[in-house]
Amino acid sequence: MSHPLIPQIFQVAETVALPLGLEVLDVYFYTHKNPAVVRVDICNLSQHTGLDDCEKMSRALEAELDSQELIPHAYVLEISSPGTARVLASDREFIAFRGFKVNVSSHIPHEGKVAWQGQLVNRSEDSLVLSQKGKLLNIPLAVVAKVELI
Repeated sequence: MSHPLIPQIFQVAETVALPLGLEVLDVYFYTHKNPAVVRVDICNLSQHTGLDDCEKMSRALEAELDSQELIPHAYVLEISSPGTARVLASDREFIAFRGFKVNVSSHIPHEGKVAWQGQLVNRSEDSLVLSQKGKLLNIPLAVVAKVELI
């Protein structure tokens, strides 16, 4: 069960991220830690997400969360970037990383292959679309095991 403050934290984080040229991918709230940990995953869609992006987001979001007194107890704020080997899972991630290069692996062979590489074009309810040097490739989601950023 997710924490009831996550949607509010997500909304504040999105408001802070937009002017910084960043996108919020996900928010996690770990209340079982002492102090609690708020982790916000961000992405710079115009270039690789770097330490500077994380620092800017951390400073701006911390100030905004503290001013709104949204979290009533002590917490640690962590800002994270996708990293070099990120497995895509959520609809939001598949939208955010359109145009990025990905590796796709399958459970079973599809048209004689179990692995593909290309630019992510789209993911629908039933297929994953990659561009390989301009040629579109449709891979049924039923066979896809993992989609990973390169």
